[in-house]
Amino acid sequence: MDDDRVGHHTIGEAVVLEPTDRTAADGHRSDASFGELVRDATEQVSTLVRAEIELARLELASSVRRAGVGGALFAGAGVVLLMALPFLFVAVAEGLVAAGLWRWSAYLVVFGVFTLLAGVLALLGRRSLRKVRKPERTIDTVRRAAVTLRRSGTE
Repeated sequence: MDDDRVGHHTIGEAVVLEPTDRTAADGHRSDASFGELVRDATEQVSTLVRAEIELARLELASSVRRAGVGGALFAGAGVVLLMALPFLFVAVAEGLVAAGLWRWSAYLVVFGVFTLLAGVLALLGRRSLRKVRKPERTIDTVRRAAVTLRRSGTE
């Protein structure tokens, strides 16, 4: 920032802004023109918005890291479960063999049951995906904001 009246220092990664000159007791310079006041207000709002965005970025980065670790642990659990499932399938098939089915037919029954289950899940997933709609209100709001910004930029 080029403004001599605002200084900054950092705490960790956050930027802290502080006034460096001492103005009137109410915080306003009595000799500033209207244009200077508008410029100062614009700069201060811009600085505030940038600082808030930086704070949000830092907070989100920490949350994203934690979520990433949690997601990785869940993924690891899923991999271990997938490695264990074949043992379940074999156990079910061998149970059917012990119940009197031929070995080949027992494994075919297990295959058929799990294939049927996969088909039902696929149909349910397809039905669920068909219900997904694009975010119409958000798209409309963004379009209106863009039109407003274009209009204000040309005036």
